[in-house]
Amino acid sequence: MKDYGVTGVVMLCLYVDDLLVTGDSKQEIDKFKKEMMDDFEMSDIGIIAYFLGMEFVTPKSGIFLHLKKYATDILKRFNMLDCNFATTPCEPGIKLYIGEDTNLIDSTLYRQLIGLLRYLCNSRPDITYGVGLVSRFMEKPCKDHLLTPKRILRYVKGTLECGILFPAAKENSETEIVGYTDVDWSGDVGDRKSTSRYMFMLGNAHI
Repeated sequence: MKDYGVTGVVMLCLYVDDLLVTGDSKQEIDKFKKEMMDDFEMSDIGIIAYFLGMEFVTPKSGIFLHLKKYATDILKRFNMLDCNFATTPCEPGIKLYIGEDTNLIDSTLYRQLIGLLRYLCNSRPDITYGVGLVSRFMEKPCKDHLLTPKRILRYVKGTLECGILFPAAKENSETEIVGYTDVDWSGDVGDRKSTSRYMFMLGNAHI
């Protein structure tokens, strides 16, 4: 294996034929990219703007990650682009039950909707609880189960501009990792399973 002579920290993210390069030194990043392009047929398209449905904006305050176009496409696909928006992704204290066989809906369509919402969670941690809740009923979803992901879509409609900001670090500032967690102990009315959720912050950035 060839030694590219990189002395700083250079991190790579590879998906099929797309390659993201970042690190702690622009000089080392440029050096690495030049060495790679000397050995492989590739082109540098500059600062990241779009990757796997995720959009990136780079204001002076840091890097802003959002999936506005992806979320809009979901709303169009399920004919909810013109729906009224909800102020919360779920009703407080919501409890969902296993439905009766006489009240079932198309499970394939339901799974497609939940799968799309789960990917949206990459930039929307505020909907992860609701999406996790409705994910339990993908085997035999009923009409009552569909109301909750539709409410999540109504909430997304009113918060399309939201995303995650990874703020630029201040010079000589210390970076801490802080975690938060909560649990609904034995809260599932069907099997008494608990629901837990956690969040970690690196500095002021959600990870």
